[in-house]
Amino acid sequence: MTLAAFSLAVLALLLAPGPTNTLMAVAGASHGLARVLRLVPAELAGYLLTVVPLALAGAGLMARAPGAALLLKLAAALWVMVLAVRLWRSAAAGAEGFAIGAGRIFVTTALNPKALIFGLVLLPAPSPAEIAARLLVFCALVVAVALLWGGFGALSHARAGGARAGGARAGGLRRIASGWLALVSVSLLLGALRG
Repeated sequence: MTLAAFSLAVLALLLAPGPTNTLMAVAGASHGLARVLRLVPAELAGYLLTVVPLALAGAGLMARAPGAALLLKLAAALWVMVLAVRLWRSAAAGAEGFAIGAGRIFVTTALNPKALIFGLVLLPAPSPAEIAARLLVFCALVVAVALLWGGFGALSHARAGGARAGGARAGGLRRIASGWLALVSVSLLLGALRG
């Protein structure tokens, strides 16, 4: 795979709505772009924690322990459902009822099913130099897409006049995001159980 083809594949997968993107958009909508900027390093660290070991040794590990992938998928499904429930409850409690901090972004991203695809399929390459080049492009794209999703949410925050004026709108966004995360969780669970 050429670096250009790799970049397009990574970009397409990163742009797809998922748990991390949903949380980044909600963080932007609730607290503006400043919060999103502080969360980007946590997202990047979460991805790197998962994708680097998988890119370097994942295929062998999965062959020796096929149950590991199933456990990761089940853990991801459970975590995303927990996020969905907490986000739904926070819609009534207001923005402070469910703080989207670095820890939550980190865990969500480390368990993100996209990380498995990046680490097992897209990042592995025949030489260390190619892996390093792909990893640099991957990091740049993660940051860009995180800012895009967070910026999308921040536009909603700015249009609503900040946190106080946008309380009802933010609550509605949190309910929509919660419903989406629940759907993602069920989809992950069904995918894991099907094999």
